[in-house]
Amino acid sequence: MDRGVPSPRPARRARGPRPEEGEAPITTGTARLEQDRDDPDGWTVHVNGVPSSYVDLGDPTRLVFEYQQWTAAVIDAVHPPGPLRAVHLGGAGCAFPRYLAATRPDSRQLVLEVDEQLVDLVRRSFGASGAAGFKLKVADAREGLRAVPDATQDAVVRDAFSGDRVPDHLVTAEFLRDVDRVLAPGGVWIANLADRPPMPHSRAELATAASVFAHVALMAEPGVFRGRRYGNALLVASQAPLPEQALLRALSGGVAPARLVAGRDARHFCAGAGVVSDDDVHAATRPPSSPEEPDA
Repeated sequence: MDRGVPSPRPARRARGPRPEEGEAPITTGTARLEQDRDDPDGWTVHVNGVPSSYVDLGDPTRLVFEYQQWTAAVIDAVHPPGPLRAVHLGGAGCAFPRYLAATRPDSRQLVLEVDEQLVDLVRRSFGASGAAGFKLKVADAREGLRAVPDATQDAVVRDAFSGDRVPDHLVTAEFLRDVDRVLAPGGVWIANLADRPPMPHSRAELATAASVFAHVALMAEPGVFRGRRYGNALLVASQAPLPEQALLRALSGGVAPARLVAGRDARHFCAGAGVVSDDDVHAATRPPSSPEEPDA
């Protein structure tokens, strides 16, 4: 995933624990903490070789990754200022939950991260999650979401990867129906993914989201839409109308400009892409059957 342009910096805050630079084993492979050479308070968390979080110990409101800046723009356009109820699927360094806790105090946040050793590393390196304003729980995102009560969340944010791909079981229509179940009226589903030309994953996820939600949109850096480069895309879906004009203003005027495809344009963009189901995922992962033994 690409790193974004740093946003303006307010006054520094009190520092907590200091991470140690280097690589460490985790449940799913390896994690590496890398200190920013231009800012000793900035740390990138690499998970299995992929930059997965940038945590600023002195300023939790600083979002470096572009897709996280877009996520902040979506939440601010959809929900008025004030505390939020949010579930985050995938944690890594928990940069975005830290941001929400700082910009919307008293928010109730749950972060589901499947890798137990990564959770331990993040707690040791960046401090206890409760003090940072969220609950960090070791759980598979889909399993953990099943325990969330109906209609209780203002946002569900997915930032979960296996390598550079979203796990297949977190893209299906059945899974999205469970996301819809936990969202309160006006709640929003925000899903980060990475794609390359001709954006097959974005089209499939958009088509699947459109089969569950009444309103869908996709945003990405213009060069990604033009087929010039690999990069992040952000899918947004809700049963309530999306504030397209507010999103357009935020995405065009921010430090990480993005193109927005929404409404009929979004449905045209994913036309021809099939809806992804659990059966599709199971069929793709099922081992081939052994040929029958010839008769003696």
